[in-house]
Amino acid sequence: MDEEDSKKSLGYSLLYAVTYLLALLPFSVLYVFSDILYFIVYYIVRYRRKIVRKNLNNSFPEKSERQIVKIEKEFYHHLCDCYFEAIKLLNISEEEMKRRMKFVNPEIIERLTASGNSCILGLGHFANWEWVSSITLHLESNLKLGFLYKELHSKAFDQLFLKMRSGFGAVPIEKLSAFRSMVQFKQEKQSMLVGFLSDQRPPRNVNQYWTKFLNQDTNVQNGMERIAKHLACSIVYLDIKKVKRGHYVAKIFVITPDASDEPDNLIMERYIRKLEESVIRDPALYLWSHNRWKFNKPSHLNDNN
Repeated sequence: MDEEDSKKSLGYSLLYAVTYLLALLPFSVLYVFSDILYFIVYYIVRYRRKIVRKNLNNSFPEKSERQIVKIEKEFYHHLCDCYFEAIKLLNISEEEMKRRMKFVNPEIIERLTASGNSCILGLGHFANWEWVSSITLHLESNLKLGFLYKELHSKAFDQLFLKMRSGFGAVPIEKLSAFRSMVQFKQEKQSMLVGFLSDQRPPRNVNQYWTKFLNQDTNVQNGMERIAKHLACSIVYLDIKKVKRGHYVAKIFVITPDASDEPDNLIMERYIRKLEESVIRDPALYLWSHNRWKFNKPSHLNDNN
């Protein structure tokens, strides 16, 4: 190991040690820290306040300024909670996880994968997406769970997040190798449930599918659809409701039992409509701090894409 690798390893070890000590604390204490973090992030640092306010105003033009500010503050509270809830993944029992993150109809996934095919779990940056890996605790079969991730610039933080997200048997799949990995699983006759977060902004001029989402022209990543169509996967949408602080209930909706039979873009349209329903119902639970609508729709594209 050279000096640079040694520094990276040391950096991760220190980061992991501090994070794990936090994870040992009960939720009641972590939520006190979350309230303190909220005050710092919202009132002092003002983290991405302009982006959040712009996204909310454009998404809900019918709402008053008072309503927008209320949603905005609730969003930052929830965002800080999610940060500490993710940390808790390093030290939480299966029993407590099942009590705090419930899946009401996991049998749908069992049915869709009974023939040996894989299933894609479509979800958004909504409610608590970090706890979705606990779905394996609710499945009776030996179905493996994979989750897509984008490698972070910081190696230490990248290792830490992989550690947190790999709990409950989840397998990390680097985003750029998703298709290759899923082909390999298929060749090995291994059924997989693979989580796709497909609501973030794609790179400019890459895989463009444009639609209306929250009153705005929106460029949608369609990699989930393309992979599913090629491999004849089923696709479901996971709708998550926040019952109270630290407690969520997730329900599965079938988007398609076999993506290979679907017309182009219809899958993504169904997905984005389900996500829109979730956001409109509980707007504070969406990730408004992401600059989702940075790019404008090209003028040469008509209203039907």
